[in-house]
Amino acid sequence: MAQRGGMTIEIERSLKGIHYPAKKQDLVNQAKQNNAAQDVLQTIKNLPSDNFNSPVDVQKAFGQERR
Repeated sequence: MAQRGGMTIEIERSLKGIHYPAKKQDLVNQAKQNNAAQDVLQTIKNLPSDNFNSPVDVQKAFGQERR
């Protein structure tokens, strides 16, 4: 898996076009639509939260998942 900074950028790219608020499954679906790599999809699936109100929520959850 890419280092944290690289993964953050990949997650942001994979979620391009997502509308918030969004559920985790919405993030997964958008990432698939944007042809995200498997490691990015797995990272999104592993996020500790199921609901996201903004990209900031995604970044916070990603930070929690990495601990």
